[in-house]
Amino acid sequence: MHSMDNDLALWFRRYHPTAADGAARLVCFPHAGGSASFYHPVSAAFAGGADVVALQYPGRQDRRREPCVTDIAELADRITGKLLELDERPTVFFGHSMGAVLAFETAWRLEQKGSGAAPRALVASGRRAPSTHRPETVHRRDDDGIIAELRLLDGSDQKVLGDEEVLRMALPAIRGDYEAIEKYRCDEERRVRCPITAVTGDEDPRTTLDEAEAWGRHTEGAFRLEVLPGGHFFLSGQQAAVISLISRELGQL
Repeated sequence: MHSMDNDLALWFRRYHPTAADGAARLVCFPHAGGSASFYHPVSAAFAGGADVVALQYPGRQDRRREPCVTDIAELADRITGKLLELDERPTVFFGHSMGAVLAFETAWRLEQKGSGAAPRALVASGRRAPSTHRPETVHRRDDDGIIAELRLLDGSDQKVLGDEEVLRMALPAIRGDYEAIEKYRCDEERRVRCPITAVTGDEDPRTTLDEAEAWGRHTEGAFRLEVLPGGHFFLSGQQAAVISLISRELGQL
């Protein structure tokens, strides 16, 4: 039992205590190259309320010695297995960019298993719908080519990238994640039962409004599209709006 708990602690990060045993859960899926700590501000916003769990994928930060999982289906399988080990609570999934696709695939798997761990709502942020495809090969570029793509996504006003040296240390994870998401394909028929809210920045260079709207094809439940000012990492500048949106989803559980 103890080793399982240790393993869960590798995958799931909780930065703040939860209030009650029965509190709702928010599971946060990071973007390509991203880590659990990206969601520290979200965790802080719900401290003492929801059980906020941020995922830490293999291959980054304290898991950097582990190989990256370069296949979305395999990573979703592994995350699904870990979520099945947690106590069941009413849950919302929030995923940004690659994390939105992973959240969708994980939700689909949990629903197929008929698990109570399946989310009651999915918030897909900063990513076009799973079945929309663009021929992208960022993962095949050299290091400078990948950094150029990240700078494009970062935009001029938000400094998600930070220190160049740290960034270069993170490149193996970033490249691995890009390989996973760029090779990913999804059937247009794949749907989850839970409602989906898609959130997009109005200046995201990698998602058009039509591509964000197409998330509606992937749910049997309600669908809503929210457009916020900003680029790919609009949530850095729109934190209050994003927190409010998540809060509304948790409040409906």
